[in-house]
Formats: sequence, C-alpha cells, structure tokens
Amino acid sequence: MAFFVTRVNSLKAVQNITKLLTNVSLSSTSNNVLLSCIAPRVCSKQFGVGIHTSMKQNGLMEFFDEEKNWGENRIKVGRSWKKDELRLKSNEDLHKLWYILLKEKNMLLTMEHECAHKYEYFPNPERIDKVEESMENLETVVRERNRAYYKLETGDHGERPSRIVRNQIGLPFNYKLVEHIIPKFMNKKWRQNNIHYYGGYAVHKFLRLYREKLFIRRQRLRNHDKSQVHLLLRRFPNMDMEALKSKYPEVDLEKVKKSHRSQGHYIPR
Repeated sequence: MAFFVTRVNSLKAVQNITKLLTNVSLSSTSNNVLLSCIAPRVCSKQFGVGIHTSMKQNGLMEFFDEEKNWGENRIKVGRSWKKDELRLKSNEDLHKLWYILLKEKNMLLTMEHECAHKYEYFPNPERIDKVEESMENLETVVRERNRAYYKLETGDHGERPSRIVRNQIGLPFNYKLVEHIIPKFMNKKWRQNNIHYYGGYAVHKFLRLYREKLFIRRQRLRNHDKSQVHLLLRRFPNMDMEALKSKYPEVDLEKVKKSHRSQGHYIPR
C-alpha cells in the first residue's frame, strides 16, 4: 500500500513538472512573438545568435613551426608589411594583424631557442627582423591615427607628455611623465629609481671627455666627406653640383673647387 501511495505521488510530481515546462515554453514563445512584432532587430540579436563551432587551438604546438619546416635549410617567406599598405586597413584589421604578428614572433623566438638548445640550424633567422619591422610599422600607423583623432577632437596630440632630463652621469634622455598617487617628494621608491641630476668632479670630467670624443668624431666625418668631394671633382670635373651639394650638404663646394686637390691631371685646351 505504501508503495502504491509513493508511486502516485511521483506521478503527480511528474505531471506538475510537465505543466510547468509547457507554461514556460508558451510564455517564452509569446514573448518572442511580441518582441518580434515590436523590435525585430533586438530579437534577431538576442534570440537569433548562431553557435560558433570553430575549433580552438590551445596546445603547446602553437609555439612551434609547422612540422614540414623542421630540418629545412631554407623556407620561402615574404617581406614585411609596409606603412603604405597598413594605412589602407581598418582599425579592426590592424588589431587582428597585431596579434597575428605577436603570435608569429613568439613562435619564431621559441624555435630559435629550441634550435640553439638542440644545436640545430634555425632557418631564415631574418624572419624575426621582418616581424619586428612589421610590428613597428603597424604601431606607427596606429599612433598616426591616434594623433589625428586627438588633434581633431581636442586640439592636442594625445601622446604621453615628456621632457628632456639628465641621468646620474649627465647624459640627456627623453623621460615620459607618469601619473602617481602620491607627490614626488613623498615617493621614496620613485626617487630611488629616477635620479635626474648629476654633479661631482668625476661626472664633469666624463662629460668634458665625452663632448671631446663627439667633436672628434664629427670632425672626422666632415674631413671624410670633404675628401670624397675632392676625389669626385678631380675625376669628374663636369659633374652636377646640385646633386653633389644634396649628398654632402656640410661641405663648402666653392672653397673645395678652388683647392689644388680638386684639379685633375689634364691639360686644358
């Protein structure tokens, strides 16, 4: 008897659940119909979304090159992306391309490390340079668009402000300003890592010798350019002076032409 009572109770519970499910389905369909009549665009976005069934690649083999390229001495690769080509793409395409290049760079660095660990030849090591050049060009294009947008909207370039400061040995560098919660005179950690002053006899002596080294280097470059101009005028006395001036702008051509070093070994007619 007790078994029969429990059986009836279970059947009643099942009937109640089925009624509840039918009511919920009817209410949802009625709401969908009502929403489709009022706002079809909203309903298509909320209830008509397709299922994304693309396969994810989460394995560690994504950090390695294709197996067909293992052990090869040469791999056919293309060139890097140019700025003019990147300027034609949209912001969404540039965003996708950035992560593709970043993934390629991680793969190439992993393969380079693995080949060095296995004492094997890493084919086409210039691929890393091409990827880095493409990323630099992409970042330049994005910065150009960002500057243009901020110039149009706010009248400012939108870049992080910076100023020229000197380090501990007195050499200048461009320091990008960063916002901090506490003031500079209270930030001990910042003052320990960013020392923007110099002084002392040793530092001044280093700066004097460093400036002397730079002066000697510039003087040698000027003398080298001057010697090249002498050689060109001696071998080609009728060459184009404008082209020569554009290539060697720091050389005084009028003074060089009057020198005996610029005259060739020929007898004028």
